[in-house]
Amino acid sequence: MPTTSSGTALLTLPTDEQIRITREFAAPRHLVWKAWTTPELVRRWWHAKRGEVTGCEIDLRVGGKWRYAMVTPDGFEVAFHGEYREIVPNELLVTTETYEGLAEGVSEEEGSTLNTATFEEAGGRTTVTLLIQAANRTSRDAIIESGMEDGLQDALDLLEEIAVSLG
Repeated sequence: MPTTSSGTALLTLPTDEQIRITREFAAPRHLVWKAWTTPELVRRWWHAKRGEVTGCEIDLRVGGKWRYAMVTPDGFEVAFHGEYREIVPNELLVTTETYEGLAEGVSEEEGSTLNTATFEEAGGRTTVTLLIQAANRTSRDAIIESGMEDGLQDALDLLEEIAVSLG
């Protein structure tokens, strides 16, 4: 299983269509969950030090929608949206995710992922495993080549700071 990670989160490629991110947080899972699912807290980490969050909508229920948007310092808008498919509070979150800046000719189905996040606690620390299921290898590789890992590393570091501060 190839590994591409260099930061605190470990990024691996279990299959040609998947990306797995594993990250341990120095906080209990109910606080990591809260930081992951509360709009005013997501606004504090999702930007990954790369701009300003301009929108964070979370309707945390099965069938509910979510949308995050930010503007980079050079004025470029980055936005993602999706739907909650399965929710087990403090344990499991399954969502769809679509980048709103898909290249022309890329269908939303092809450009969307199914993301499964699991939250496991041991000794007051939480391990989050995020499995991203892309439509195909081309889509998976485009996600990796977008530079998502660097932003993800910084966002998860900020999320940890917030979760720890809630304790």
